[in-house]
Amino acid sequence: MSERWARAILATYRWTGAAAYPLIGGYIAWRVSKGKEDRIRRHERYGKPSRERPSGPLVWMHAASVGETIAVLGLVEHLLTSRINVVLTTGTVTSASVAEERLGDRVVHQYVPLDLKPAVSRFLSHWTPDLAIMAESEIWPVTILELGVRHVPQVLVNGRMSDRSFARWRRRPYLAEALFENLAHVVAQSEVDGERFRALGARPVTVSGNLKVDTPMPPVDADMLARLKGMLGTRPVWAAVSTHPGEEEAAADVHKMLRRRRPDLITIIVPRHPERAPAIKAALAEKGLSVACRSDNGAITAQTDILLGDTIGEMGLYLRLTEIAFMGRSLTGEGGQNPIEPAMLGTAVLSGVHVQNFRDPYARLLDRGGARLVRDTQMLAGAVNFLLNNDAMRGAMIAAGRRAVHEMSGALSHTLVALEPFVHPLIVKSRLQGSGGGRG
Repeated sequence: MSERWARAILATYRWTGAAAYPLIGGYIAWRVSKGKEDRIRRHERYGKPSRERPSGPLVWMHAASVGETIAVLGLVEHLLTSRINVVLTTGTVTSASVAEERLGDRVVHQYVPLDLKPAVSRFLSHWTPDLAIMAESEIWPVTILELGVRHVPQVLVNGRMSDRSFARWRRRPYLAEALFENLAHVVAQSEVDGERFRALGARPVTVSGNLKVDTPMPPVDADMLARLKGMLGTRPVWAAVSTHPGEEEAAADVHKMLRRRRPDLITIIVPRHPERAPAIKAALAEKGLSVACRSDNGAITAQTDILLGDTIGEMGLYLRLTEIAFMGRSLTGEGGQNPIEPAMLGTAVLSGVHVQNFRDPYARLLDRGGARLVRDTQMLAGAVNFLLNNDAMRGAMIAAGRRAVHEMSGALSHTLVALEPFVHPLIVKSRLQGSGGGRG
């Protein structure tokens, strides 16, 4: 009875979405107005392609946002080297920019279709993928079911299951099983994630570690880095990156507290969503702080308090300007942000206590001494002040963070082993067809 109920619910979800499809235009228009969608390419969200399908084997790789896009770069490079075409979908404007910057025209980039039957069906009918690889926690019922109907193997890589998502799925076990049984393989980030996917009916499940550890260091414009370092001179610098609402104000309060003893202090604030920058700048100005926006490409003067990182794809620049980085969505937000890139680039990592979405990397960093957690703004100010004043401790944290990242490496090779049964037939197919696949 429960299994039939679950399948009935999923069928209702599919056809309700199809019925709502003609009304979705208003939602997309609203997202465009907020800068959350690409106005020119919004038709891709309806599954309408912007490119022709290349001949030969093709893998659909989906990465929701910037972090997931960076995580799958190694997998994409492997497929391209194997002469397999890749259509890479992402869900945000910022991740599309990262894909363009890192991969160019070697892959076909499209915005991911809405999880509605007409959009997904149109997308799949055009691209006819031989394999679908989804990153992290992208569980879209209609997409999964439509791929299942077409007998397209689906693999979830770098799989992650948050506490909240796991609790939600556990309340609907038959519904979860009806979806997860469509996955040909789940490659989980950690043993905890792996056990959660198994409990929800996924088979087989293997554990790889976090793919983000095996990604190249974020790129940087060397000339711009030198220019900004020249402007900063010997001023003490710390950064609050990937911040969410409330955390920019917290960083500003820390700046004001520390400025009493260090009047030349400069704080870098990089919001997770750059489109919030105008509102953030206004809020900082109300606190009496002088703000230089990176997008203006202007000078950082002796009077500048805050460098507001309101650009896309320059995290490698901001993190190279400091040796102290607070990771957002952890003080006023929930879940945390990935600390691997800051640790990789040589910063002492600070974070709020709400880091459950990145439990494993934080546990490793904390165990090795590469990160510290803070409960509130006052504690954050104390931690930043301590690290600014203690070169030896700051250096020890940086070294410990790099060691922890090195110890966590190896996820890419484990993931490639798991993907081999699905990818090898496509390599053979490409050779037999003489397609020349890949765009490399």
